[in-house]
Amino acid sequence: MAVELLLLLLLFGSTVSEVQPLHKPPPGSLDFGFVPVKTYDTNTYHEPGPIGILFRLVHAFLYLVQPNSFPQDLIQKLAQQTFGNVQGDYQKPENVVLTLQAIYYEIGFIVSAALGLLFVLLLPLVGLCFCMCRCCDNCGGEMHQRHKKNADCRRGCFATFLFVASLIISIGVLCAYAANQHLTSQVRGAKNLVHSNFKDLRIFLNDTPGQIDYLVSQYNTTKNKALSDLNNVGPLLGSRVQERFAKEVRPALDAALMMAGAIRETKEALENVSVSVEVLQEGTERLHANLTNVKIHLSNTLSDSACSAAQAASTCNIIRNSLNQLNINANFSGLPGVSTQLAKVNDVLKIDLSSLVQKGYAAFNDTPDLVLNQTRNILSAVPYIKNLLDFIGSNITSFTEMLPVQKVLADLTIYLTQSEAYVQDYFPVVEQYDFYRWLGCLILCCMVILILVFYCLGLLCGTCGYDKHASPTTRGCISNTGGNFLMAGVGFSFLFSWVLMIIVVITFVTGGNVEKLVCEPYEDRTLFKVLDTPYLLNQHWRSYLSAVVLKNPDINLTFEKVYSDCKENKGIYTTLHLENLFNINEFLNISMYTEDVSLKIEHINVNLSNIVLLDEIGKRNLLDFSSSGIDGINFAAYLTEINKSVTKVDLLSFANDLEARADQLPKGALENALKGHANSIRMIHNQQVVPLEQAMSTLNQSIRLLQRTSSEFMIKVKNVISAVDAAQLLISNDASVVIIQETKKYMDMIIGYFEQYVEWVKESITMEVAACKPIANVVDTAVDIFLCSYVIDSVNTFWFGLGGCSIFLIPAVICAVKLSKYYRRMDTEDVYDDVETIPMKNMENGNNGYHKEHLYGIHNPVMTSSEEQW
Repeated sequence: MAVELLLLLLLFGSTVSEVQPLHKPPPGSLDFGFVPVKTYDTNTYHEPGPIGILFRLVHAFLYLVQPNSFPQDLIQKLAQQTFGNVQGDYQKPENVVLTLQAIYYEIGFIVSAALGLLFVLLLPLVGLCFCMCRCCDNCGGEMHQRHKKNADCRRGCFATFLFVASLIISIGVLCAYAANQHLTSQVRGAKNLVHSNFKDLRIFLNDTPGQIDYLVSQYNTTKNKALSDLNNVGPLLGSRVQERFAKEVRPALDAALMMAGAIRETKEALENVSVSVEVLQEGTERLHANLTNVKIHLSNTLSDSACSAAQAASTCNIIRNSLNQLNINANFSGLPGVSTQLAKVNDVLKIDLSSLVQKGYAAFNDTPDLVLNQTRNILSAVPYIKNLLDFIGSNITSFTEMLPVQKVLADLTIYLTQSEAYVQDYFPVVEQYDFYRWLGCLILCCMVILILVFYCLGLLCGTCGYDKHASPTTRGCISNTGGNFLMAGVGFSFLFSWVLMIIVVITFVTGGNVEKLVCEPYEDRTLFKVLDTPYLLNQHWRSYLSAVVLKNPDINLTFEKVYSDCKENKGIYTTLHLENLFNINEFLNISMYTEDVSLKIEHINVNLSNIVLLDEIGKRNLLDFSSSGIDGINFAAYLTEINKSVTKVDLLSFANDLEARADQLPKGALENALKGHANSIRMIHNQQVVPLEQAMSTLNQSIRLLQRTSSEFMIKVKNVISAVDAAQLLISNDASVVIIQETKKYMDMIIGYFEQYVEWVKESITMEVAACKPIANVVDTAVDIFLCSYVIDSVNTFWFGLGGCSIFLIPAVICAVKLSKYYRRMDTEDVYDDVETIPMKNMENGNNGYHKEHLYGIHNPVMTSSEEQW
């Protein structure tokens, strides 16, 4: 009943999952926030710590005993067979085959258990026979020791073997004790783990209603967004229409605006050319006059009598020959003017083309306002649509209120509280019984430890008290005590070993099979596949889980899939396929309402013929500019003169050279006059040549700009006019088509908000609402952690250590019996009459060469002499 009630929690989600998208995904997107989700505290990962090494060792041993893979098919067939209902069922061929297969799979455990049972049966019998044999002075019971040459070697070997066996037994006891302590500590710590699981389950139950309420409340977000867009239908739809036309309109208007800028740049370039030519013409005339005056003055100076002297004649001749270089090089007087072109451009600029283009921009940017003014009929339908959306929201809310969520939560909470109280009440009982188990296992370990104590004391006393010079009948008390300890250990070994082996066999068969048939297949999820076998748990149900949860055994709902989904923290709605439980599509089916919304929105009629991008005046203005005659300018003549230098020689270089040659003349008036002429030339360069060079640079830039652009003006003007006409034609002829398309998209966007809501609800319920990870955590806690990691691993390690102890008790018993003969004080010993070890005849009160020294209580000199010789 509790499971069925839990399934109703997400009844609302099944509606959403069956709603299919009606349109393509809308361009607009809504932010529904995050579903309130709390984190779960339970950690299902268990790290055993250092004892994990022993666990892995035991797993390796179990693999040697049982290397076969999990018998999935065999278990499925065995579970589906009915044994014992009718006499002779076991003799059926198929049952015989299954039995043989099961025996083959368990052969490792069967052989090991058989050997253990054989150990249990034989060891007490052997011990009984051994005791009886010793009572009859056989089997080492006779207190007589024969002398052997390798006695010391044998004694050392037996002591070493016994020590090694005792060491191995000690390791086994430590393993068993560690496993015993580990199991107890884990059982005591399991209380916190159980509490953590109950806490997660309580979070799971308490948060689910809030998550469902959050999903329902986000419908208002969708509704408010849709109503907001409907109230702003003009700007939104106008913006969409404007964006569609903008791909053609804006580039055309931008090109026209750039052409207006090009006209202004052309005017500036023409003005710069006109001014620069005028400046250059006037400047070159003044420069020519000044250079002529300088040449005349230099010629007069060179005509002085001082130049006739032998020292100055050569220098004066050189200077006189270079005077022809002082002349202008460029002639700007013959360049054609640009006044005609400038006048035409000025006429073009009388009409403000930029203003006309801006008017086109303004008209195009008013598209949203035009749509707003022509879609006011839509606003009248907004109240109707709002009532329709409110009706849908009220249906969703009323349906969720009809769900028995609170009743389900109350019942499950009560059930959970009772379960937690039950666990808390009986957990002390579990701890008490675990204490009894711990005490029993400790007693078993103490049995082995008692045997080890006797063996260790025997080795210690025997080794420390042994005197190799003493005869077997005169051994010391300590040595004799060591031998007695060894025999006591042998006795307790016969008493306890079969009990230990019984415990080992029982825990081995139980723990090993649980590890192989439960823990390992649970880890790789093969166990779930067995549970998912059709008709396994119920011969009338194909799928047991779907029959219990969904009341339909034909739905493919498997334990493996449910566990995997919960492990991934998916929602319980997706995990349990609750869409098959209820069909409530009509509560959230918006298709019946979208038709009304579409009809209201589709009656939109918008006219954009009033938009004029560029009138005929602007186009005429562009054509006038293209025919202004700029391309008829003689650019070659300009560039020819511009590429020349202002003067034939660099005046600064000439002045410096003149001053240098003046320095070669004798000091006097001639030298000073030449230096004065050099300074005059420098002044002419700075005051006249430099400004002329700047004017030439300006002329160069302007004329090259005109040359570069003039050839393109006609083509560009035609392209601009063509682009504007094409954009205008698009607005005039295709506006209705574009408006219909954008209206359809706008309608899809409005409806798409609700589709987004439906998809978001579906995704949220799939992944976030009622995430069932606590259920997987409970299963993991019960099986993987508690049963396998806490109990089975500890039990297996316990029998592994205790079994090793029991097995090595056998060689320890043999070595202890043999070794005790060398430590205990004998009643008789061998007697020899010389060093050649020839036995004497019957001595006083002795038989067969035996001497019983204790009968007389005196020291036998013959025995002493013989022993010393030996």
